[in-house]
Amino acid sequence: MAAAGERRVREPFEYAVIRLVPRVERGERINVGVILYCQGRDFLAARTHLDADRVRALAPDVDLAEVAAALGSWDRTCVGEGPSGRMRRGERFRWLAAPRSTMIQTGPVHTGLTVDPAAELDRLLEALVR
Repeated sequence: MAAAGERRVREPFEYAVIRLVPRVERGERINVGVILYCQGRDFLAARTHLDADRVRALAPDVDLAEVAAALGSWDRTCVGEGPSGRMRRGERFRWLAAPRSTMIQTGPVHTGLTVDPAAELDRLLEALVR
C-alpha cells in the first residue's frame, strides 16, 4: 500500500482472453482464462478457470483433463519453465498471444493502466471468464 501522500504510478499493461475452441471448424468458443503482461512491473501471468458444464454443453466429447493440462502449460510458460526460460517476459507474452488455430487460442490483445497487475488479472478473470 502506498504511504500517506505517496501516489502510486499506474503502469500500462496488455492482456488477452484465453479461449477454448472445442471444434475449430464451428468457431464456438468459451473464455477459459486471461494472460496479462506489464513491462513496467516485470509481470507476466495467466489465470485460468475451466467450467466443465459450459464445455460439455458445446462439446460433450472434449477431454477435460487434456484441456486442463494444456492450460497448465500456459502458466508454466509465463513463469519461464522449460525452453520458454530463454525468452524475456514480453517475448513469452507475444508468443502466447499470437494467433493460432488450435483448441486453445487467445482473443485480441487489449491494453489498460494498473498499479497492481496481479489484482488486475484477478479482476479480469472474474469479469471475463467466471
